[in-house]
Amino acid sequence: MSVLPQPPSIVKQPWDARYAGPVPHDTSYYGKCMVGGVLACGLTHALITPLDVTKCNMQVNPGKFKGLASGLRTIVAEEGAAAVWKGWFPTLVGYSLQGAFKYGLYEAFKDTYSNLLGEENAAKYKALVWCAGSASAEVFADIALCPLEMIKVKVQTSPAGSFPTSFFPALAQMSANRAETRFPYGSLVPLWSRQIPYTVAKFFFFEKCVQMFYTHVFTAPKNTYSKPTQLGVTFASGYMAGVICAIVSHPADSLVSQLGKATNKGKSIVQIAGEVGFVNLCTKGLGTRVLMIGTLTGLQWWIYDSFKSAFGLGTTGGK
Repeated sequence: MSVLPQPPSIVKQPWDARYAGPVPHDTSYYGKCMVGGVLACGLTHALITPLDVTKCNMQVNPGKFKGLASGLRTIVAEEGAAAVWKGWFPTLVGYSLQGAFKYGLYEAFKDTYSNLLGEENAAKYKALVWCAGSASAEVFADIALCPLEMIKVKVQTSPAGSFPTSFFPALAQMSANRAETRFPYGSLVPLWSRQIPYTVAKFFFFEKCVQMFYTHVFTAPKNTYSKPTQLGVTFASGYMAGVICAIVSHPADSLVSQLGKATNKGKSIVQIAGEVGFVNLCTKGLGTRVLMIGTLTGLQWWIYDSFKSAFGLGTTGGK
C-alpha cells in the first residue's frame, strides 16, 4: 500500500514587537529615529535660548529677575541684546545628542521590553512599557547631555564679565577648575532627577493622549486620516504632555540652575535645596517653564513625527 505524502507543517514564528507593525523596526528604523530626535530636540531648544536664559536667571536670582518680560529687559539693559542668546551652542549640541538617544533608544527599549513581556502582556501593560522604555533611554541621553548642560548653565547664569560666553573658552575654564565646577558630571544626578521624571511624563502622557484622540475623537483606523490630521494629533498631544512634565520636573530643574551659581560652589545638593526652600524650587520660574516646555514638547513631537512620516515610518502612537 502506498503512503500519501504529508503536507509540510507550518511553523508559527514567535511574536516579535519589532515586526508587529506596518513598518519593520530594524537598525535603519532606529537610526532614522535617532536623526529625528536630533532635529526635534537640538533645534527647538536652541531656538528658545532667550527663554531659557531668563528662566535660569529667575531660578538663580529670583530677587532680581522676577518675571519673563522684566527678566529679558534686565538682561538686555545690563548686557546687551546678544546676551539673551548666551549658551546657544552648547544647547544645540547637547540637546541634539540627548534627542538622538532619547527618541532612538526609546523605540529600541520599547520593542525590547515588549518582547520580554510577550504579545499578550505587552498589550496589557502598554503603559508600563512606555514608562520603562523612556526612563531607560533617558539614562543614556543625560550622560551625553550633562557636560554641555553644565557649560550652558554656567554661561547663562554667571554675572557679565565673570565667565567666558564663547563655547571653547568656557569649556577650557570648566575643565581647568574641575574641583569647583564638578565638570563634566557633577550635575548628572540632579539632571537625572529632572530629566527622567520629565521624560517618563513626556512619553507616557503623549502616548496616552494620542491613544485617547484615536479612541474617542478620530475613531476610524489611524491610517485613514491625512498626514496633517495625524500631525495635528501629534502636536496637541505633545503640548498637553509638555505642560504636565514641566510641573513634574521643575524642582530638579531649579537645582541644576542653582548648581551653576557662583555662591553655591562646594555646597552639596541637599544644602542648596535646604537654603533655597522647597516652595521656591517648585515655583520660581515655573510659569515661564510651563510656557516654554509646553510649546517645546509639542514642537518636538511634531518635528519628530514629521521626519518619520517623510521617510515612510508613520506617526507615533495609536489606539
